[in-house]
Amino acid sequence: MLDSIYIAYDFKVNPLQPGSEILIAELGYAGFESFVENEEGVIAYIQKNDWNSFILDHIHILSSNEFKITYEFNEIEQTNWNDEWEKNFNPIVVDKLVTVRAPFHEIPKTKYDLIIEPKMSFGTGHHETTHMMIQHILKNDFKGKSVLDMGCGTGVLAILAEKVGATQLDAIDIDNWCYLNSIENTERNNCEHISVYEGDVNLLDGKNYDSIIANINRNILLADIPNYSKCLNNNGTLFLSGFYKEDIPLIEAECNKQMLKLDEIIERGQWVSLKFIN
Repeated sequence: MLDSIYIAYDFKVNPLQPGSEILIAELGYAGFESFVENEEGVIAYIQKNDWNSFILDHIHILSSNEFKITYEFNEIEQTNWNDEWEKNFNPIVVDKLVTVRAPFHEIPKTKYDLIIEPKMSFGTGHHETTHMMIQHILKNDFKGKSVLDMGCGTGVLAILAEKVGATQLDAIDIDNWCYLNSIENTERNNCEHISVYEGDVNLLDGKNYDSIIANINRNILLADIPNYSKCLNNNGTLFLSGFYKEDIPLIEAECNKQMLKLDEIIERGQWVSLKFIN
């Protein structure tokens, strides 16, 4: 797919990990749409119309003493995104049970095979937060459950939830590209029970779910947790990720206000994923 004019930032990151992972997460929140990881760091792309000279002012890792990050940026025209991610997207395996791969990769021997063509959407399983949410889904019972995947990105978590037995699923993302990409990926994986919507938490009015999956970011989660609580059925489960270990007290405090109890923590690098029950 060819797109309009973009600004490309070429970041050199040392140490490479977890520096690149943290940088990608922060850039994603700032409006960058696509990322290509390489042996030296990350190339990040943002549409020129969304760019401004202060775009990196709130990228905290750039001022961290733990990492040395340098960058250059320039304007580019009409990048073929499919070619870019095909060069850099390698399949991953989670807990020897789930493979997340592109259509052109070999068919794996794992129990669950997720075929994802991410293009510019977030959520291939490579990032720590998506990886942990996959682990949560594998460890919990989704058979016959109704599920919400909030901030669905590529739809990968909703797709896995259906494969492990969920029978009624909604996948929601505010980004039009993610919305369209999730539809493509649910069809590619022959999913029959996933409805994909473009929008935000306002779409949840009158909805109820047995499980809610939300892999977004701390501030959005803090604002939306009350809405998730209202939608959660009795004995429901809420899975949250997209934030760091130091954010746990804030997230837990907000959930406790909604009578949600912390049940499990999964850690991966500096990132965490939490399970709450009501």
